[in-house]
Order: sequence, then structure tokens, then C-alpha cells
Amino acid sequence: MSLFKRKPWTGKTELLFSDKALTALILPLFLEQLLSVLVGLSDSIMVAQVGEAAVSAVSLVDSIAILLINIFNALATGGAVVSGQYLGAKDKKKAAYAGRQMMQFMVWMSIAIMLLIYLGKYFILHTVFGSIEADVMANCNTYLLISAASVPFLGVYCGGAALFRAMGNSKTSMYVSCIMNVINVSGNAILVFGFHRGVEGVAIPTLLSRVVAAFLMVWLLHDEKHILTLKGMNLFKFDGKMIRKILHIGVPNGIENSMFQLGKILLLSLISTFGTASIAANAVSNSLAYFEILPGMALGLATVTVISRCVGAGDYPQAEYFAKRLLKFTYTCMWITCIVMMLLLPFMLKIYNLSPETSGYATQIMILHSIMAMIFWPAAFALPNVFRAANDVRFTMVVGVTSMWLFRIACAFIFGKYMGFGVFGAWIAMVLDWVVRAIFYVIHYRCGKWKEKSL
Repeated sequence: MSLFKRKPWTGKTELLFSDKALTALILPLFLEQLLSVLVGLSDSIMVAQVGEAAVSAVSLVDSIAILLINIFNALATGGAVVSGQYLGAKDKKKAAYAGRQMMQFMVWMSIAIMLLIYLGKYFILHTVFGSIEADVMANCNTYLLISAASVPFLGVYCGGAALFRAMGNSKTSMYVSCIMNVINVSGNAILVFGFHRGVEGVAIPTLLSRVVAAFLMVWLLHDEKHILTLKGMNLFKFDGKMIRKILHIGVPNGIENSMFQLGKILLLSLISTFGTASIAANAVSNSLAYFEILPGMALGLATVTVISRCVGAGDYPQAEYFAKRLLKFTYTCMWITCIVMMLLLPFMLKIYNLSPETSGYATQIMILHSIMAMIFWPAAFALPNVFRAANDVRFTMVVGVTSMWLFRIACAFIFGKYMGFGVFGAWIAMVLDWVVRAIFYVIHYRCGKWKEKSL
């Protein structure tokens, strides 16, 4: 069964990915992303029963976690692109070697980040999060202390998942994600409802689930039947030349993703000044919004795998063919998810047990997000994965970082604080950022300069 009907391929070479191979790659990614979103929803719904202060605290600390996930995924993407291009060039030995080097670097970097979080805890809580209410601060402190210990395991999991995707084997990473999320949800239910542990009941299962996921990834990747095996990896032996190739992709991508998430944290600091209702509305809206952009996230991951393989093979006509095909499919799927969310919105908000004020804010935000995501999100966030997979990472970094600071951040303060739109103003600024990115990326794709970059 194919996810979508194939458009005629008129090129001279045989397609690197058949309909069956694309379906096998994309479908598990959809299911994995869907499961992740559903778990996020269940987490926020469970902690909402503890109170809005707990919802706000988890949202604030999770913004740090998302920053780290973006950093890890950026580095993992670097390794996946390099390995994928070697696979496209039929050099399996170098592909596996690049994967091992990426994982070694990931382990040490994630340990260093964990230590920095513990050392900078006071700065994070009192400076980054700004002036927040005492009960929110207490919950933030508890949640951060526990969840920070999971950082190295999160890094290993992200790296392992990227290697499986590079092999076109997204099914395995989906299974590991399922196990991780089952542990997380069941642990939350037991500790939050059974033992009434509040934010501790959310943090402890998060730590445990990431530990299990990391060990599973390492164990599975030591199987030599996989092309990108970790067998023979030496944590203390680095290849500077290979690491530079990985970082050539990973660093610009990481800077872009990090600046993007830092911008969101700055916006959280701004939103926190609007009161607990605005923080909670922002948290709930973020959870619901992830469902809408789920197809884009899944297909973005698939795009990196497919396009990097085409580029490694030197077949740019196929790269263009698959880029257009995947982008069209992203638009189709996002129209479906956004329309469904708008229809179910009143029901979804009732589940959260929100105050009338918070519910009103969330309704405004989600209607705006739903309409604009259908139009601009795929071009703004799915299309640049084509450039990253083709080594054209600096352009996406410059556009992404510049647009984020000029439009998402600056305009959020203008609309939200000075014009009095509050939390809704911050989301208007976010949409403006999407529009600018989409314009630049579409023009860049049509110019074709992304096909001239080499690793």
C-alpha cells in the first residue's frame, strides 16, 4: 500500500525510493510523532489536575528541554545527512563510521549540557524565566532538578533515532518511542493520580523513560545486521575530519534551532508577565498546535533521509522530484489536521479544566494558528529540510535566525506589550515570522543554488 499516488518520473535513473520504501519510511514517522503529541497532551492534561501553577511550571521547564532536543536533533541531523550521503554514494563503511563519530560526540556534549544546567539552575529559574509567582517557581525548581538528569539519555536516544532514519528504518525508532512513551504515560498516571506527587509525578517517569530508550537504542545499534552499526565505537577516539563534516551540517542547523527555541524562551519570559492565565493558555495552545504541525515534522524527517540519499548519489533531478512530492503531501496532511483541530477545539479545551479567561485566550490562539499553519508552515519549516540535506545549511540559518529576531521576538514585544494584545500578540508575531521564512525559502528553492553546495 502506498501513502500517496506516484507522480510520473521521467528521469533516466531508477528511483532511489519506491512507493513502498517511502511508505515504510513515512508511516512510522507519522505514528511516532502522533504518539509523541498524544503523550504531550496526556502529560499536560494530567498535570492540569494538580493546578494551573503546575501546568505553567512544566511548560516553562519543558521549553528548556525542547531547546536541548533541538540541539541534539540538529547534531543528529548532521550525522544522518553525512551518513545518508555516503549511503547514496554506496560507501557503507564510511556511512557507519560517520554514525559512530556522531554518537560519540553526542554522548560527551549531552553530559556537558547536563552539568551546565545544574550549575546554572539559579540563573535559569530567576533570570531566564523572569518574575513568576512563588508556587510556579517552586514547581519549576522541582521539575528541573529531576528532568535535567535525563539529558545525556535524551541525547543518545536522538542520535540513535537519526541513524535508524538515515537507514530508512524508521519502524525501529518508532517501536523504541512507543516503549518510552508507554513508560512515561503509565508512570505519570501512577504517580500523579495514585501517589499525588504533582510535578514530581511527571518528571520521574520522563527520566526513567529516557534512560530505557537510550539503552535500547545503543543495544539495537550494536547489531551488525544494521548498516550503521555502533559496533567498535570508541568513546575516546575522535576523527577531527569526520566530526567537522558532521558539524558543518549540525552547527548551523543547531544555531538556527537553538536561536529559535531561545526566542521561544524569551517569549515565555514576556508571556509570564501577562499572568498565570496567559502562561497556561500558551502551554495548552502549544500542546494542541503540535498536533496540527505533526505531518510537517514527520515529513521533514523523511525529507532529510530521502534528499541526502539523492544528493549522495549525485542525482539532483530525483532530489527535486522527491522534494516537490513530499512538500505537496505535507500541505495535504496539514490541511486535514488543522481542520480537524478547529472542529474539535471546544471539546479539547474542556478536557484541560481551564478557567474561562484561559480558555478564551487559547481559543483565539488556536484559530489563528490553525488557519495560518495550513498556508505557511510547510514552506517555512518543511521545505528548508531539502536545503539541509543538500549541505545548504548556512542559508537556512541566516534566514531563520534573522527572521526570528526581527519578527517573532521584536514584533512580539511590540504587539504583546506595547500594543496591549498580550499573549495573542506573541502568536501574531510568530505567524509573521512564518510568512517571511516561507517567502525566502520558496524563492531560494526556485533559484536552484542549493544544488551547488558540496560537503
